[in-house]
Amino acid sequence: MKISKIIQINKKNSADDELVKMSLVEHLSEFRKRLIVVAVCFFISTIASFYFSQEFVDRLVLLGKGYTFIYISPSELFMQYINLSVIAGIVITSPVILFELWKFLCPGLLLKEKAIMCFAFLSGFAFFLIGAAFAYFIMVPFLLQYFLKVDTTQTIKPMISFANYVSFITSSLLTFGLIFEMPIISMVLSNLGFLKPQWLVKSRKAVIVAIFVIAAILTPPDIISQIMVAIPMLLLYELSVIVCKFLYLRRKKKRQKLDQE
Repeated sequence: MKISKIIQINKKNSADDELVKMSLVEHLSEFRKRLIVVAVCFFISTIASFYFSQEFVDRLVLLGKGYTFIYISPSELFMQYINLSVIAGIVITSPVILFELWKFLCPGLLLKEKAIMCFAFLSGFAFFLIGAAFAYFIMVPFLLQYFLKVDTTQTIKPMISFANYVSFITSSLLTFGLIFEMPIISMVLSNLGFLKPQWLVKSRKAVIVAIFVIAAILTPPDIISQIMVAIPMLLLYELSVIVCKFLYLRRKKKRQKLDQE
């Protein structure tokens, strides 16, 4: 009897192991399918964007009014056309990436977690675009004109490599896009219980100092540009505090209701 029970237990364990392996294989297969969809969309978007790459270049040149752009190697300009096409392809494909990621994670989430994840994806994408737009329409033109006026005697001509110029633009857009993600990150961490509004309030002074240090690093050494970068970051921090307080109070009320029941 004991031997037969041991055999049955071993068979059951092996069957469970097979189910786990099959589940893992199915997950990997599902991930591969969604990765293929993203790759195809990215490829098509990049090829289509290359057709409009000259318009992208013209807009960037117009943004850098007052500069003379050069390329210092035979392939540099062509590679920047490809670089801009790839960046445009990523931007166009990003909704597809978020949707496929959502569909992949959705089956393993609870209803509340699905709602949080959906809101985080949509709002995070929107805030990133707002940050990139703030950089493109406000900060980048301001910084370019500031750098142009560094030489007050105008004895040095502002001739820069187009590759370095594109790198400056893309890094600025990415930096401000990520900075504007602060409220969304705070919301997610607060919902998960890793962040409390009391911590944000207590560390406000230190955060303000850190924000102005970051602004000084990102901008030229003049007070106006530092303030222009610091103010949006401070507003985003205060928005993060408000969001955390709201979520914290909502969780507290739910717990009180459960305790009363």
